[in-house]
Amino acid sequence: MIGESLQALVSRLRPLILGLPLLAAACISPVDYGPVRHSDYVADERCAPPASTVTDHQQDNAEKPFFVVTSRLPDCRSEAVKLLSHRGDKVRFGRFGAPQDVVNDKGKVKSRNIPFAISNEAQWWADLSKTMGNREGRVLLYVHGYRETFFSSSRDAAQIARLTGFTGPVIQYSWPSQGRLLKYAVDETNMYWDERNFRKFLTKLAQQSWTKEIVLVSHSLGARLVLPAVEFVDRTATNGDSSVISNIILASPDVDRQDFERDIAEEILSARRVNNDRRITVYASAKDSALSLSDDVHGYPRLGHPRCFDPFKAAKLLEKGLPERCYAAKSQYDVPPEKSGLTIVDTTAVSEGRVGHGDYLRSAVACEDFAAVVNGERGAIKGREATHLSYVFALTAPPKDQEPDHLAICRRDSE
Repeated sequence: MIGESLQALVSRLRPLILGLPLLAAACISPVDYGPVRHSDYVADERCAPPASTVTDHQQDNAEKPFFVVTSRLPDCRSEAVKLLSHRGDKVRFGRFGAPQDVVNDKGKVKSRNIPFAISNEAQWWADLSKTMGNREGRVLLYVHGYRETFFSSSRDAAQIARLTGFTGPVIQYSWPSQGRLLKYAVDETNMYWDERNFRKFLTKLAQQSWTKEIVLVSHSLGARLVLPAVEFVDRTATNGDSSVISNIILASPDVDRQDFERDIAEEILSARRVNNDRRITVYASAKDSALSLSDDVHGYPRLGHPRCFDPFKAAKLLEKGLPERCYAAKSQYDVPPEKSGLTIVDTTAVSEGRVGHGDYLRSAVACEDFAAVVNGERGAIKGREATHLSYVFALTAPPKDQEPDHLAICRRDSE
């Protein structure tokens, strides 16, 4: 009996114990400014290029098909321009290609390569306009989360493009995440610092006459950059609406669930906007240990982690024979919209990876669902199971003898 009680106590304290290094690192480990003056990193013309010649420009676009907007500090001292983890002196625009690992004879990674170049801003917008015009004005904008380098976030952006088969241009917004486990507090600080930059870019993108549909995808901490920016664009739009931002996907969002319910959802998912085809899809998992830790650090549950903060609600679910999982509530409307604005997809049963924080790019069932949502599907998508809540669906795992090849399905490298 005593042993069981002790085991239960250890289990309850485990997230807090795991979180102590994170908190300690935030307090005693400052950001290293480095031995190079930041002005020296950006002194070369590569950081502020003029308009390219037509020949060079076309070749550059072929090698670097994806678009990037970044507030990271670039290092332009050598031919291979890099993006660092420091805050930049201004927002820059560029193009990149799919990242690649260079392996040695023993199959171990010896270096990582990512084709990347900073673009002339006016030319970048002209290129985007032309590409979107050829693709009916659709664009996918990806915002990464915590603990990402430019290499890792670019790898995810390229994977999203392959997985979804998205026909329009793909843009990633790269903010100065430190790319390190024990720098969560720094990442959180930099994300909030970058709110103004991101909302200015999103506003300009949404206001272009050639922008017809923005599919906005965020992961983890990136959702806290995305949601207030969408709210700002809506509030400042000339017609009081910004329905071109129509399909918002929040993968494992590290967002306060109650904040989302009270303020964000009711504004972004107003009845008028939902009727104009605005919708939000949330991917959540009870096996997401990263968000479980974030719950404990912040004191309240995250949108992407269906923990029941209210023990009485958990007890009622248990009495009914339902899983003890609690989700964000739908917005309350005086006159309900004709369409459904909020969908929550529970990936617990199909969660993959040690942390369970990126199922949308790691679990075959979740990857296929995510691709369908990006391409406009809704409701009873294959692999979803209805729950006691009309707007919550659970992804179901296939039989063990039909275990899918998660890597092949999610990465789609051969396509």
